[in-house]
Order: sequence, then structure tokens, then C-alpha cells
Amino acid sequence: MTYVPMAARDREESHRASTPLELFFDLCFVVAVAQAGRQLVHALAEGHVGSGVSGYLFVFFGVWWAWMNFTWFASAYDVDDVPYRVATLVQISGVLIYSAGIPRAFNDNDWTIAVIGYVVMRLPLTVQWLRAAAGEQGAARRCALTYAVGLVVCQAAWVSLLAAPEHSRRWLFLVCVAAELMVPVVAERGHQTQWHPHHIAERYGLFTIIVLGETIAASTVAVQSAIDEHEALGELLPIAAGGLLLVFAAWWIYFAVPVHDRLRTNREAIPWGYGHYVIFAAAAAIGAGIEVAIEHTVGKAHVSQLTANLAVCVPAALYLAFVWLLHSRHFKRGAAQQLTLPVSAAVILACAWTGTHAVLWTGLVAAATVALGVTLADRERSGA
Repeated sequence: MTYVPMAARDREESHRASTPLELFFDLCFVVAVAQAGRQLVHALAEGHVGSGVSGYLFVFFGVWWAWMNFTWFASAYDVDDVPYRVATLVQISGVLIYSAGIPRAFNDNDWTIAVIGYVVMRLPLTVQWLRAAAGEQGAARRCALTYAVGLVVCQAAWVSLLAAPEHSRRWLFLVCVAAELMVPVVAERGHQTQWHPHHIAERYGLFTIIVLGETIAASTVAVQSAIDEHEALGELLPIAAGGLLLVFAAWWIYFAVPVHDRLRTNREAIPWGYGHYVIFAAAAAIGAGIEVAIEHTVGKAHVSQLTANLAVCVPAALYLAFVWLLHSRHFKRGAAQQLTLPVSAAVILACAWTGTHAVLWTGLVAAATVALGVTLADRERSGA
């Protein structure tokens, strides 16, 4: 349709699913995820662990937050007309600009290109909120206008960040992040937007799949390159097998429970949505960690064996812990089910101290976690 008035969608709408435009949006955002992961690999392989991890968390925030804001807005107000599509495509252009700026932001603390891309992502969303406000009244209109004003203020803060002294930018970055996180909390204090629980759960699940797919793709390329250059097939097979088991288990564990049943109000949804920053960042970092483990095996990474192992085990443990924290724990019954993921996360972290086969052990523990979870769930269903 060329143009339709923008109005809130029905939260009880049946058969609500992701649109082709949303799927295209996700795929383009993975370009930025891949760039962040690539920079993390280089930093860790060179032994710059502190700056590498902090840089990764900073650049990943821009990717995650822009994706998340679009997703929740679309769930409430997607009208799929020409202006809506054009605004979304402009946001996609912004993430591609942001992706181009990630290496400079990561390595040189030069955020110019990244901030330009971020603003390009955010300004079309501001227009969308103003359009939503034009079609609303009362509390819903105030909510939409608050979102628009908050976006403008935050973008002004990001642009001002470029003029700040270089040594203070990362601390001021945290202030901007806090301001961004407060916008939805303040805007929806008196009115909850009409986001669709099932649609939101599906969107987050699809992005998790895409990020895990990027992890597999990056790991596969790393294994292939290492084999071509060093012919170290025997040393690389355990890493490849362990990494594949780990990613398969990560997918299985995430989709083990129907999380949309938990998403009814902002009280549950906002912590759940915000907490996915760790899940998404950890899922992408698993792939980066596997690449570091591969580079260490063939002698290209200037880090210890323990550091290379932690590059895989830490994000894997965080992933399991936060999947449990955000939704799995709400569906578990009994101590055995409740403790499965937290204990597995701790065991996976301990795998970092198992030497050259740490990635394989991590994958085996993750696979055993899935097997134990399935067994316990079957026993509960059968009443055993």
C-alpha cells in the first residue's frame, strides 16, 4: 500500500509472524555483528584482552540497541506501507555505515563514522514515532512523543561525544548508553505500547538463530584457512567438533521453552529484552573465541593456552547462564531441572583449564546438558 494512517496493532492478533522486511533487516544487521566479532578476534589474538572485550561490548551495544528499538516499534506499529518501508531501508543503510566505522571505533577510538551510521539508523525511527503520535490520542500519543524526544536528545548526545576529549569518550559513552536505556522506561511509564508477545519472541529467536549462524560461518572459514595454510587437520578437528556441538546445544537450549507465555507486561518484557544484550553478544563472541582457539593452535595468536580457552568458555557460560536467568528458570520444575543450566555454565567455565582440548570438552558438556534436560523433561511428563 502506498500510504495508510499509522495505528497501533492488536496485541491479540492471530498468526502474527515476522515479515520479509524484518528478516532482511536482521540479515543486514549481522554484517555489523560480523565486523564486531572480527575485531574481537584480532584484539584477543594479539593479547589485547581488556581493550578488546571493552571495545566489543561498546560497538555491539549500537548494533543491539538499534535492532531492538526497531523490533519493538515494528511489533506495535508496522503498517508496511511505502513510507514505513523506506524508513526501514534507511535504517538498514545506517547499520551498513555503522559497520564500516566499527574498525576505527574499535582500534583507534575514532567514533565518527560509527556515530554517523548510528544517527542514520535512529533518525528514521524518530520520524516513525512522530508518525505514530499523529495517529494516537491521550496517553498513547504522549508515549510516542516521549520516544521521539528521547531519541533526538540521545542522538544529540552521541554527536556531542565526538567533540569530547579522546581519553574521556568511553566513560561518556556509558552515560549515553544509560540515557538510551532510560527512554523506553520513561516513555512507557504511563502507557504500554501494543507490542505482540508472540511476535517479539519470534523476532528475538530469529535473531539468535542468525547470530549463531554467523558464528558457524566464521568458525568454518577459520578452520578452512588454518587447514589451507598449516595443514593441521588433526589439531583442528577437536576444536571444530567441540565448536559445532556447542552451537547446536546453544540453539537447542534457547528454544526449549515457549517464552512468549512470559511476555505479558513491560515488567517482564523490559528486563527480558534488555538481558538479551548478553545473550546476543555472547552468542557472537563464541564464534570469535573459536577463531582465537584455532589461531592459537596454529601458532598465530600471541596469547596463552588458558586465554585462548577462556575466549570460548566465558561467552559460552554467559550464554547458558542468561538463557536460564531470562526465561528457562520460569519453566523448570524441581531442583534438578533448575540447576542444570547454572551448573553446566560453571562446568563449561572450568573447561578452560583442561588444556588443548578445552573446546571439545566445552562442546561435550553443552551436549550433555541438552541430553540431561531432555531426560528430566521426559521424566516430568511421564510422572516418574
